[in-house]
Amino acid sequence: MLACRIARQAERGGMRVHGVSQRRNWGATQARPLFTRIPRIPRLLPIALGPAQRAGDLSPSLPKVASRRLSGKPLPQGRSAILNFTYRTAAWFGSSVLFVGVGVVAFFIYDASTYRSHVSQTDIAVSKMALNPRRGGPKNLPILEACIDDDDSEDMQRQKDKPRLVILGGGWGSVALIKELNPENYHVTLVSPTNYFLFTPMLPSATVGTLGLKSLVEPIRRIIHRVKGHFIRARAEEVDFSARLVEVSQIGYEGKEERFYIPYDKLVIGVGSVTNPHGVKGLENCHFLKDINDARDIRNKVIQNLELACLPTTSDEQRKQLLSFVISGGGPTGVEFAAELFDLLNEDLTLYFPKLVRNEISVHLIQSRDHILNTYDETLSKYAEERFTRDQVQVLTNSRVNEVRPDSIIFSQKDENGQIVTKELPMGFCLWSTGVSQPEFCQRIAKQLGDAQTNKHALETDSHLRLNGTPLGDVYAIGDCSTVQNNVADHIVSFLRALAWKHGKDPENLELRFSDWRDVADQVRKRFPQAVGHLRRLDKLFHEYDKDQSGTLDFGELRELLKQIDNKLTSLPATAQRAHQQGQYLAHKFNKLAHAAPGLQANEIMDGDLDAAVYKAFEYKHLGSLAYIGNSAVFDLGQGWNMSGGLWAVYAWRSIYFAQSVSLRTRIMLAMDWAKRSLFGRDLMIY
Repeated sequence: MLACRIARQAERGGMRVHGVSQRRNWGATQARPLFTRIPRIPRLLPIALGPAQRAGDLSPSLPKVASRRLSGKPLPQGRSAILNFTYRTAAWFGSSVLFVGVGVVAFFIYDASTYRSHVSQTDIAVSKMALNPRRGGPKNLPILEACIDDDDSEDMQRQKDKPRLVILGGGWGSVALIKELNPENYHVTLVSPTNYFLFTPMLPSATVGTLGLKSLVEPIRRIIHRVKGHFIRARAEEVDFSARLVEVSQIGYEGKEERFYIPYDKLVIGVGSVTNPHGVKGLENCHFLKDINDARDIRNKVIQNLELACLPTTSDEQRKQLLSFVISGGGPTGVEFAAELFDLLNEDLTLYFPKLVRNEISVHLIQSRDHILNTYDETLSKYAEERFTRDQVQVLTNSRVNEVRPDSIIFSQKDENGQIVTKELPMGFCLWSTGVSQPEFCQRIAKQLGDAQTNKHALETDSHLRLNGTPLGDVYAIGDCSTVQNNVADHIVSFLRALAWKHGKDPENLELRFSDWRDVADQVRKRFPQAVGHLRRLDKLFHEYDKDQSGTLDFGELRELLKQIDNKLTSLPATAQRAHQQGQYLAHKFNKLAHAAPGLQANEIMDGDLDAAVYKAFEYKHLGSLAYIGNSAVFDLGQGWNMSGGLWAVYAWRSIYFAQSVSLRTRIMLAMDWAKRSLFGRDLMIY
């Protein structure tokens, strides 16, 4: 019985038990794989062995079985490689279809949950003062002491007794302040004539249809909802600093202007700026690019000129005038609009408009300085000019516009010999982007504050962003409407005078040793962080201004040193980057002040420089400047670091602004607009 089972096992190995023929010799040397799987010998083999075999004398048949079991020959495959590949591909495809299908079904389920079929009306409590505000103030106007939504939720009810924080304007600084502010600390009210936040860096892309207008705006109410705040769509007119009242105006129900007061404990002015006219005549014939409505008007005007140029009744002279596009101003806005306009003409116009129209188009960029992008590194300016020259965009440097007429623009240009030559350029469209200036509201504030405001272009603040001339800690100004005053010498000299009189010494006879000078430098760093870069070598400055080599600095020598530092400090740029940093700074400071308020009240500390006691002075950190110049981009990172390139730089430029977008909704819409441009082209409709 056992012998039969051993014979059957040997036959499965491909050999006979008693025959003389065999497929392999047990003693032959065979090459086997290093990691060959050794099959398990059946348990019945040892039972079949006799005494002689157990002593080491194996019979010829058994080695044949073991030899076959240890063979490295691969097992036969059940399917071919093609069938395996087809099977895996089908599995991946089916899984992908299933995943997408589940996602679509989940989206429709979520979408169905957003609809409401029942009416959500309940009894609500509204303050009588909100419905019928009392009158008061210098002009006996209604005072908004309570909002109609103060009792809409428990969170809003808790904030009614909090300090009133009023923010004027809905730009970069105001939005950054709201997003970083602790919702539990203040009763927030934002006042703005527009009920949306505009992502201004991408505004030139919306003028030619690269991006949709809705991709650049975010509702203010959605942003302010985070801090349970209130929004008033109105325009700020005046401020009564003694009574802490802001006068605002809006067109009421009957189409007439309505005015009322908004009380505040802290006021933040962030109303932005307007385009600087520079005293040029005829600006009513120009387009500006400051708002979303400006972008819509520019796009309609560009498309309208292109359509008029295609009419058979348009003469050659009229066609050349219609297709002459002039940009006045070689800053980032003017350069990026010229680049976007060239992309429209080069990528979409050639597909859908007659070729004659493309050949007749001319783009002119007028710049008053030697180079465009004059605030950037000179190598980047030259790179941008070379790109525009290659793209047939005419760059007119050292030129100033004298007058803008309905069908032409008059400008003067300095030639190679230094002579001023007046020229006339026919045009069908003109964009005016030549810097910024104060809005009327800021001009009235500056006039009201008198000698405390000496800057004609912006409201002056101290290093803590407090508006000069107003009660300390009440009013702040951020963004394009403000500038930080860099009067280091006056502040430090006043500080030293007070310190000298405190110790019974005459300030004019004061002499500072090197150790005293280091203490003064520490005060400068704390009060004016922007001056840190000019105080790196204190020993060098000390020896340079110690004129008599006495080893001390007298009062006159110290004043001269500080004035030199003043002259080296420059005004902060009027950019979204600066406004964003200032908004974040104020939010962090206000959070600190609210946290410290109980302790200050307990110690009866209500007056004095609380801002300086609680938080540091504002320090601007330049993170770089970038500009799009037509299928390429430039990056000025500061301190001599810069980059420029083609499409890779364009994708980097997009990525940076994509990350800075204010919400997930706008990011998704930006990505969709870029995808639509590549798939279907730009929007060429007038609406």
